[in-house]
Amino acid sequence: MKKNIVFLLITLVLNSLSAQKIEKLDKTQFWIYDGEIHRVENFSSQHVTQRNVDIWLPNNYNENKKYSVIYMHDGGALFGKRTSQGMFGAKWKVDEVATKLLAEKKLKEFIIVGIYNTGMTRWNEYYPEKSFNYLDQNFKDSLGILYDREVRYSKLMADNYLKFIVEELKPFIDKEFSVYSNVEETYIAGSSMGGLISMYAAFEYPEVFSRAACISTHWLGSGKNKSGEYDKRFPFSIFEYMQDNIPDSNNHRFWFDYGDAGNLDSYYVDYAPYVDSIFNNNGYDSRNFKNIRFFGEKHNAISWNKRLDQIFEFLLKP
Repeated sequence: MKKNIVFLLITLVLNSLSAQKIEKLDKTQFWIYDGEIHRVENFSSQHVTQRNVDIWLPNNYNENKKYSVIYMHDGGALFGKRTSQGMFGAKWKVDEVATKLLAEKKLKEFIIVGIYNTGMTRWNEYYPEKSFNYLDQNFKDSLGILYDREVRYSKLMADNYLKFIVEELKPFIDKEFSVYSNVEETYIAGSSMGGLISMYAAFEYPEVFSRAACISTHWLGSGKNKSGEYDKRFPFSIFEYMQDNIPDSNNHRFWFDYGDAGNLDSYYVDYAPYVDSIFNNNGYDSRNFKNIRFFGEKHNAISWNKRLDQIFEFLLKP
C-alpha cells in the first residue's frame, strides 16, 4: 500500500513538471540587455498559487556545458528596462550586471531563475515561518489589537513557498536546463522581504542551497503597528531562530547588506551587530560572511543595482 502511495506521488510530481511549458521571449519585447529570457507562465504548484517564472540564460549558453544557478525572488522586477512598477522595478537590471561580469570571465558561469511574487501574499510567503514560533504567545495573541492587518499573521506560507522551490521548481530547472544540481552550485538571493526568505531558505534547506545573498534584509519583519512603531520583538525572534538553525560554516556562504538612508534601510543599521554576532560566533569569517553597510543608499532597486556586481562576485567566485 505504501509503495503504491509513493509511486502515485512520484507520478503526480512528474506529470506536473511535464505540464509546464517554456516560452522563449523576444529580446526587444522584454528589453533585456543581453542573453535570453525563457518564461514558464503560471507555473503550477501543489504548494502555492501559480506564478510566472523567468529564466535568464547568458548569450553564450551552451547545452554541452553546465551552469550554476541563482534562484531570485520578486522575479518580475529583475530583468530588462521595466518588468514591474514601484521600488522593485526598472532599475535592478540583473541581466546587464550578469552579462558584464561574465564577459570579464572572473566568475563561474551561471543562469538566473526569477520567481515572481503574487502581490497580496508576498509577505506571507517571504516571512520566515518558523521564527514566528519564537514570539511570546501573549504577543501573538495581541496582534489583532496591535496591528491593522492581523489576519496575515495567521496565514504564513514560507514553508510551502520553499517546498515549491525545492520540490517542484528546482527539479524542473534541473531537467530542462544544463545546470549543476548539487548544493555547491545552487544559490538563492533576494531583497527586503526577499532577503529574509533567502536566509530562511538556506537555513531550512542547507543541503539544497550553499550560498545566499540577502540584500537590504527586512529585519523589522513586519510593518508598523497602530502606534506607528516597529516592534522589536519581530527581529529578535528572527535572530533567535537563526542562532538555533545556522548552517555549517564549512560549506555555506552568506551575503547581507544594508543602506542607511530613507525610511527603511536606516532602521537596519541598529540590527547589524546582532547579525554579525550570530555568524561570527558560529565559525563564519570574512571569507564566507559579509554584512556590509552602504552609506547613503536607500531601500530601492537603484541602490541595489549599484552593488549587485559585488554580490554576484561573492556568490560566484570559486
